[in-house]
Amino acid sequence: MTEPAHAPSRADVMAACDLYGMNSSDRARLVQLASEARQRGWWTAYSDVFTGSYIGLEDDASLIWQWEVQLIPGLLQTEDYARTVIAQHRTQEEVQRRVMARMARRTLLSRPDAPQLDAIIDEGVLRRPIGGREVMLEQLGALLISARRPNISIRVLPFSAGHHAGLEGAFTLLSFADDVDPDVVYVEGVGGDVYVESSDQIERCRVILEQITTAALSPEDSIRLITEIKDDYIS
Repeated sequence: MTEPAHAPSRADVMAACDLYGMNSSDRARLVQLASEARQRGWWTAYSDVFTGSYIGLEDDASLIWQWEVQLIPGLLQTEDYARTVIAQHRTQEEVQRRVMARMARRTLLSRPDAPQLDAIIDEGVLRRPIGGREVMLEQLGALLISARRPNISIRVLPFSAGHHAGLEGAFTLLSFADDVDPDVVYVEGVGGDVYVESSDQIERCRVILEQITTAALSPEDSIRLITEIKDDYIS
Protein backbone atom coordinates (compact mmCIF):
# COMPACT_ATOMS: atom_id res chain seq x y z
CA MET A 1 0.00 0.00 0.00
CA THR A 2 1.63 3.25 -1.07
CA GLU A 3 1.64 6.35 1.05
CA PRO A 4 -1.10 8.83 0.17
CA ALA A 5 0.19 12.26 -0.82
CA HIS A 6 -1.61 13.87 2.10
CA ALA A 7 -0.50 11.40 4.78
CA PRO A 8 1.25 13.23 7.66
CA SER A 9 4.55 12.04 9.08
CA ARG A 10 4.97 11.18 12.75
CA ALA A 11 6.93 14.40 13.18
CA ASP A 12 4.02 16.41 11.74
CA VAL A 13 1.57 14.70 14.08
CA MET A 14 3.77 15.18 17.15
CA ALA A 15 4.27 18.86 16.30
CA ALA A 16 0.50 19.28 16.06
CA CYS A 17 0.05 17.48 19.39
CA ASP A 18 2.53 19.87 20.99
CA LEU A 19 0.71 22.82 19.50
CA TYR A 20 -2.65 21.71 20.89
CA GLY A 21 -1.33 20.37 24.20
CA MET A 22 -2.58 16.81 23.78
CA ASN A 23 -1.91 14.24 26.47
CA SER A 24 0.42 11.24 25.96
CA SER A 25 -2.39 8.72 25.39
CA ASP A 26 -4.08 10.74 22.63
CA ARG A 27 -0.69 11.63 21.17
CA ALA A 28 0.30 7.95 20.92
CA ARG A 29 -2.97 7.03 19.19
CA LEU A 30 -2.60 9.80 16.61
CA VAL A 31 1.03 8.90 15.92
CA GLN A 32 -0.06 5.31 15.35
CA LEU A 33 -2.80 6.41 12.97
CA ALA A 34 -0.21 8.39 11.01
CA SER A 35 1.94 5.26 10.67
CA GLU A 36 -1.02 3.14 9.59
CA ALA A 37 -2.02 5.77 7.02
CA ARG A 38 1.30 5.11 5.29
CA GLN A 39 1.17 1.34 5.51
CA ARG A 40 -1.28 -1.07 7.05
CA GLY A 41 0.75 -3.01 9.60
CA TRP A 42 0.64 -6.77 10.24
CA TRP A 43 -0.40 -6.04 13.82
CA THR A 44 -3.81 -4.81 12.72
CA ALA A 45 -4.75 -8.49 12.37
CA TYR A 46 -4.28 -8.68 16.14
CA SER A 47 -6.17 -5.54 17.06
CA ASP A 48 -7.84 -7.48 19.87
CA VAL A 49 -4.40 -8.03 21.43
CA PHE A 50 -2.40 -4.93 20.53
CA THR A 51 -4.73 -2.19 21.73
CA GLY A 52 -2.06 0.47 22.21
CA SER A 53 0.29 2.24 19.84
CA TYR A 54 3.59 0.67 20.83
CA ILE A 55 3.71 -2.20 18.32
CA GLY A 56 3.39 0.09 15.32
CA LEU A 57 6.16 2.32 16.64
CA GLU A 58 8.36 -0.70 17.39
CA ASP A 59 7.79 -2.04 13.88
CA ASP A 60 9.01 1.23 12.38
CA ALA A 61 12.04 1.70 14.67
CA SER A 62 15.63 1.36 13.53
CA LEU A 63 16.93 0.92 17.10
CA ILE A 64 15.18 -0.67 20.06
CA TRP A 65 17.11 -0.02 23.28
CA GLN A 66 15.53 -1.90 26.17
CA TRP A 67 16.17 -2.27 29.89
CA GLU A 68 14.29 -5.18 31.52
CA VAL A 69 14.16 -6.05 35.21
CA GLN A 70 11.41 -8.69 35.50
CA LEU A 71 11.10 -10.75 32.32
CA ILE A 72 12.91 -11.72 29.14
CA PRO A 73 12.10 -8.99 26.59
CA GLY A 74 9.03 -9.89 24.54
CA LEU A 75 10.94 -9.92 21.25
CA LEU A 76 13.26 -12.60 22.66
CA GLN A 77 10.71 -14.83 24.42
CA THR A 78 10.16 -18.45 23.42
CA GLU A 79 6.61 -19.66 22.91
CA ASP A 80 6.44 -21.62 26.19
CA TYR A 81 7.99 -18.80 28.20
CA ALA A 82 5.53 -16.33 26.68
CA ARG A 83 2.64 -18.69 27.33
CA THR A 84 3.56 -18.91 31.01
CA VAL A 85 3.79 -15.13 31.34
CA ILE A 86 0.56 -14.47 29.45
CA ALA A 87 -1.53 -17.21 31.08
CA GLN A 88 -2.27 -15.35 34.31
CA HIS A 89 -6.00 -14.59 34.69
CA ARG A 90 -6.86 -15.34 31.04
CA THR A 91 -8.89 -18.01 29.28
CA GLN A 92 -7.15 -20.64 27.17
CA GLU A 93 -8.47 -19.01 24.00
CA GLU A 94 -7.17 -15.59 25.04
CA VAL A 95 -3.79 -17.04 25.93
CA GLN A 96 -3.41 -18.80 22.59
CA ARG A 97 -4.35 -15.66 20.69
CA ARG A 98 -1.83 -13.57 22.59
CA VAL A 99 0.93 -16.13 22.20
CA MET A 100 0.33 -16.19 18.42
CA ALA A 101 0.54 -12.41 18.35
CA ARG A 102 3.79 -12.40 20.31
CA MET A 103 5.37 -14.99 18.05
CA ALA A 104 4.33 -12.92 15.02
CA ARG A 105 5.90 -9.88 16.67
CA ARG A 106 9.22 -11.73 17.04
CA THR A 107 9.64 -11.94 13.26
CA LEU A 108 10.51 -8.24 13.34
CA LEU A 109 14.10 -9.15 14.22
CA SER A 110 14.59 -11.51 11.27
CA ARG A 111 13.20 -9.45 8.41
CA PRO A 112 15.61 -7.93 5.84
CA ASP A 113 15.33 -4.42 7.30
CA ALA A 114 15.36 -5.62 10.91
CA PRO A 115 16.06 -3.03 13.59
CA GLN A 116 19.00 -3.20 15.99
CA LEU A 117 17.93 -4.56 19.39
CA ASP A 118 20.13 -3.60 22.33
CA ALA A 119 18.71 -5.43 25.34
CA ILE A 120 20.04 -5.04 28.86
CA ILE A 121 18.64 -7.68 31.21
CA ASP A 122 18.96 -7.84 34.97
CA GLU A 123 20.59 -11.08 36.18
CA GLY A 124 17.52 -11.84 38.27
CA VAL A 125 15.48 -12.24 35.07
CA LEU A 126 17.70 -15.14 34.02
CA ARG A 127 17.52 -16.84 37.41
CA ARG A 128 13.75 -16.49 37.89
CA PRO A 129 12.36 -19.93 36.90
CA ILE A 130 9.39 -18.80 34.82
CA GLY A 131 7.54 -21.93 33.69
CA GLY A 132 9.99 -24.29 35.40
CA ARG A 133 13.28 -25.92 34.48
CA GLU A 134 12.52 -27.11 30.94
CA VAL A 135 10.98 -23.80 29.88
CA MET A 136 13.98 -21.88 31.22
CA LEU A 137 16.47 -24.21 29.55
CA GLU A 138 14.80 -23.59 26.21
CA GLN A 139 14.53 -19.85 26.85
CA LEU A 140 18.16 -19.43 27.87
CA GLY A 141 19.26 -21.50 24.88
CA ALA A 142 17.21 -19.24 22.62
CA LEU A 143 18.84 -16.18 24.20
CA LEU A 144 22.29 -17.55 23.43
CA ILE A 145 21.31 -18.09 19.79
CA SER A 146 19.81 -14.59 19.54
CA ALA A 147 22.89 -13.01 21.11
CA ARG A 148 25.00 -14.18 18.18
CA ARG A 149 22.85 -12.47 15.57
CA PRO A 150 24.39 -9.30 14.09
CA ASN A 151 21.42 -7.05 14.87
CA ILE A 152 20.97 -8.21 18.47
CA SER A 153 23.09 -7.23 21.46
CA ILE A 154 22.32 -8.77 24.86
CA ARG A 155 24.02 -7.52 27.99
CA VAL A 156 23.40 -8.75 31.52
CA LEU A 157 23.50 -6.43 34.50
CA PRO A 158 24.98 -8.68 37.21
CA PHE A 159 23.99 -8.70 40.87
CA SER A 160 27.52 -7.55 41.62
CA ALA A 161 26.73 -4.17 40.04
CA GLY A 162 24.88 -3.28 43.24
CA HIS A 163 23.22 0.14 43.17
CA HIS A 164 22.70 1.24 39.57
CA ALA A 165 20.91 3.80 37.40
CA GLY A 166 18.06 1.49 36.39
CA LEU A 167 16.49 0.92 39.81
CA GLU A 168 13.39 2.96 38.94
CA GLY A 169 12.19 0.26 36.54
CA ALA A 170 12.14 -1.07 33.00
CA PHE A 171 11.60 1.00 29.86
CA THR A 172 12.29 1.04 26.14
CA LEU A 173 13.72 3.75 23.90
CA LEU A 174 12.86 3.65 20.20
CA SER A 175 14.86 5.53 17.57
CA PHE A 176 13.93 5.88 13.91
CA ALA A 177 15.89 6.00 10.65
CA ASP A 178 14.29 9.28 9.61
CA ASP A 179 15.98 12.05 11.58
CA VAL A 180 12.81 14.12 11.64
CA ASP A 181 11.07 11.44 13.71
CA PRO A 182 11.81 12.04 17.40
CA ASP A 183 12.79 9.25 19.77
CA VAL A 184 10.03 7.64 21.81
CA VAL A 185 10.38 6.25 25.35
CA TYR A 186 7.81 3.66 26.35
CA VAL A 187 7.02 2.38 29.83
CA GLU A 188 4.63 -0.54 30.27
CA GLY A 189 2.76 -0.86 33.55
CA VAL A 190 -0.26 -2.40 35.23
CA GLY A 191 -2.01 0.95 35.21
CA GLY A 192 -1.49 1.44 31.47
CA ASP A 193 1.14 2.40 28.94
CA VAL A 194 3.13 5.62 29.30
CA TYR A 195 4.87 7.44 26.46
CA VAL A 196 7.51 9.88 27.64
CA GLU A 197 6.95 13.15 25.83
CA SER A 198 9.43 15.91 26.59
CA SER A 199 12.88 16.05 25.04
CA ASP A 200 14.39 16.55 28.52
CA GLN A 201 12.75 13.37 29.82
CA ILE A 202 13.80 11.41 26.76
CA GLU A 203 17.39 12.61 27.15
CA ARG A 204 17.31 11.59 30.82
CA CYS A 205 16.19 8.10 29.81
CA ARG A 206 18.98 7.93 27.23
CA VAL A 207 21.55 8.84 29.90
CA ILE A 208 20.13 6.17 32.21
CA LEU A 209 20.43 3.56 29.46
CA GLU A 210 24.01 4.60 28.80
CA GLN A 211 24.82 4.27 32.50
CA ILE A 212 23.17 0.84 32.75
CA THR A 213 25.02 -0.29 29.65
CA THR A 214 28.32 0.83 31.16
CA ALA A 215 27.57 -1.08 34.39
CA ALA A 216 26.48 -4.22 32.53
CA LEU A 217 28.72 -7.05 31.37
CA SER A 218 30.08 -6.99 27.84
CA PRO A 219 28.13 -9.01 25.26
CA GLU A 220 30.83 -11.72 25.42
CA ASP A 221 30.81 -11.92 29.23
CA SER A 222 27.01 -11.85 29.16
CA ILE A 223 26.99 -14.92 26.92
CA ARG A 224 29.29 -16.66 29.37
CA LEU A 225 27.03 -15.81 32.32
CA ILE A 226 23.88 -16.92 30.47
CA THR A 227 25.64 -20.19 29.66
CA GLU A 228 26.60 -20.68 33.33
CA ILE A 229 23.05 -20.03 34.49
CA LYS A 230 21.71 -22.41 31.83
CA ASP A 231 24.11 -25.08 33.10
CA ASP A 232 22.79 -24.49 36.63
CA TYR A 233 19.30 -25.41 35.40
CA ILE A 234 20.73 -28.64 33.95
CA SER A 235 22.55 -29.71 37.12
